[in-house]
Amino acid sequence: MARQSTRKAAQSKPTAEATVKVEKKVVATKVAKSGATVVESKVEVNKRAVTKRKVDYNEDDDDENAEPDTTEEGEQVDDEPTTKPAPPKKRKTTTSSSKKTDDNMPLASRTPLNTLKLAMKIGAHVSAAGGVQNSITNASNIGANAFALFLKPHRTWNYPPFSPDSPSLFSSLLKTHAYTNPSTTILPHASYLINLAQPDKAKATQAYTSFLDDLQRCDALGISLYNFHPGSTGGLPMPEACARIASHLNKAHKATKSVVTVLENMCGSGNIIGSAFSDLATIISFVDDKSRVGVCIDTCHAFAAGYDLRTPEAYAKTIDEFDKVVGLKYLKAFHLNDSKAPFDSHRDLHENIGQGFLGLRAFHNVVNDERLQNIPMVLETPIEVKGPDGKKKEDKQIWADEIKLLESLIGMDPDSQKFKDLEVELQKKGAAERTRVQEQVDKKAEKDAKKAAPKKKKGAAAATKKKKKKDEEEEACDSCGEESG
Repeated sequence: MARQSTRKAAQSKPTAEATVKVEKKVVATKVAKSGATVVESKVEVNKRAVTKRKVDYNEDDDDENAEPDTTEEGEQVDDEPTTKPAPPKKRKTTTSSSKKTDDNMPLASRTPLNTLKLAMKIGAHVSAAGGVQNSITNASNIGANAFALFLKPHRTWNYPPFSPDSPSLFSSLLKTHAYTNPSTTILPHASYLINLAQPDKAKATQAYTSFLDDLQRCDALGISLYNFHPGSTGGLPMPEACARIASHLNKAHKATKSVVTVLENMCGSGNIIGSAFSDLATIISFVDDKSRVGVCIDTCHAFAAGYDLRTPEAYAKTIDEFDKVVGLKYLKAFHLNDSKAPFDSHRDLHENIGQGFLGLRAFHNVVNDERLQNIPMVLETPIEVKGPDGKKKEDKQIWADEIKLLESLIGMDPDSQKFKDLEVELQKKGAAERTRVQEQVDKKAEKDAKKAAPKKKKGAAAATKKKKKKDEEEEACDSCGEESG
């Protein structure tokens, strides 16, 4: 509320002097060409809201649990005119110069694919703050051979266009960092607000417009894949919802060049579409140009939805089922996440590799499947840590280490002592969190069971007592050996 009051006061009394200051800040940032800090980036966005200048954005932090068609309180403050930068809101990412320094710091070198026993392109969902081209440097800095990014702010319907030089900068940095095949390397992620299954016409138009804008950005950048959540049925029949999604895809495919729209499987909660492989198959069946559609398997989502990956046998069964129901030819990417929640819990809680209920063996199964070579495999694992001051900040070294961990599993003998020791070590790290979430799941299951239990109607107790008396009388009669008349 305090932020909203400050914003309103600033809007009601704009001054020429303040406007000039904002313009100077933007120019200074542009001249530096080193990526705006969080505060500077907010100034750019605020100025853009007034002048409609084409500048890039300051990316919000990720949240896999965001629901479709919702926004957080005050989310659009960055797109409203103001005379000074809004105070930075509490967020997971670091800010200002410290963030810029961290983002520009190489944490690991990339492993050449030809040195791995299998060509597994492993990376993470990195920041694109200050311009989409910055995602390339951020990916290279953690040693990623693949990466994901948001192409624009993903928690608001208001978003700026690319700056005119973004495509050329993006292309140039791909060459600089030797990402030679972006079609199998980059997996942009759609806004969590987009719900192509939305039955409301106005909201459906809003979702489709944002979706199409993303595909057009992919075309401009030369990106061939685009990942999105199927959305929610809104309580309506699943086949109808799947048909609505496919209808939007057909329209979007005709309006764009060659981007493959990649459906992500989901965890199976509520009316969310995509928790069953059959949902994805139904959508694909309605798509006209099937060369323009694919699937991304999120390991956490699959596990939470009841698809097991933990043993070689369970993994083989799940992948065989996917092949039978959807088809392996449609498998275009993976999201590599362990799960804080137990199997078939329908809870989307990402955990670091090897520390969750999936465990290290599940990821050994994935990275040693030769059928999955040369597709992007993207980490969305948590990287927040508490600093000495008790405040949370992002530690991208976690991703750098997890990429190397996953690469080390390629060709490793899972029966070796090395693997077993690593497995035990990682499980110990995540033990407390697994226990905490398991207790939550158990409590909810107990609560749901009580709700589902039939309630006794009025007079039920009296009827039970009467029946018991009658039974006792019949039992007494039987015991005396008399025949009942």
